[in-house]
Amino acid sequence: MTVASACEIEVDNRVIRVTNPDRVYFPESGATKLDVIEYYLAVGPGIVNALYERPCMLHRFPKGLAGEKVHQKRVPAGAPDWIETVELFFPRWGRTADELCVTELGAVIWAAQMSTVEFHPWNSRRADTEVPDEWRIDLDPGETCDFATVKRVAGVVEEVLADLGAVGFPKTSGSKGLHIYVRIDPEHGFPDVRRAAHAFAKEVERRRPQDATTAWWKKDRDPSAVFIDYNQNTRDHTIAAAYSIRGLPDARVSTPITWAEVPEIDPRDFTIFTVPQRFAEIGDLHADIDGHPYDIRPLLEWADRDGL
Repeated sequence: MTVASACEIEVDNRVIRVTNPDRVYFPESGATKLDVIEYYLAVGPGIVNALYERPCMLHRFPKGLAGEKVHQKRVPAGAPDWIETVELFFPRWGRTADELCVTELGAVIWAAQMSTVEFHPWNSRRADTEVPDEWRIDLDPGETCDFATVKRVAGVVEEVLADLGAVGFPKTSGSKGLHIYVRIDPEHGFPDVRRAAHAFAKEVERRRPQDATTAWWKKDRDPSAVFIDYNQNTRDHTIAAAYSIRGLPDARVSTPITWAEVPEIDPRDFTIFTVPQRFAEIGDLHADIDGHPYDIRPLLEWADRDGL
């Protein structure tokens, strides 16, 4: 078999040279670097919508899953001049970093050429990176928690969101949990958005205490419960974007779903081999998220009530 050393991919008005396209990234299936790139091309509008104008950390696998995983904040030297970035300040280190800021599909494909498998965007945009416009509800199952429990907690999340008049956009995490995103008015900093998320999580826990927990320390949690990880709304905390591949052996994808699908889904069904056809048939289920902003002030009132 002849192994290609490079090929060229045309994306809109960009031509991107892909090196080592036949390198196997997912040994379980034999999926290659080129398969990863072709997947992102297939879901292009969806992944761009999920990343658009957001600082983005890259999870790179230069040798595939069998090799080292690199968490990369800074866009590497030598990036094309059309790759857009946003400068962020990290107080803990006293340093800045220019992170990728996707505005077109070519930037996603360039990052994939640079061995990126996972895309982890901030929940704010570069116009004001300190003011989030996205509230993220992360349902993270404990070590002995089954997915049926995750789905039951998701049902309570849907119920509480409806009571608030907020529109939630669910997706699989690409691993064992579920994420629900809510677009919010960009009027509050990270501490307030986190407080709002904490208050919401507390309400879900009150309604389903046998299945849900907000206990921060792992030793204090029931391993069979779902942790509602409100801390994912803290500054510089990121989770995999909608349509991002995850670095798991079966090449699973964090996939938007409908609320009606939640009771029946199995996250293992959403991979780079199945999601392109689904996307071609139903499009991006998160395409309309910007049209449903929510004012978090009622949640901040809950936070005050609960002493959060």
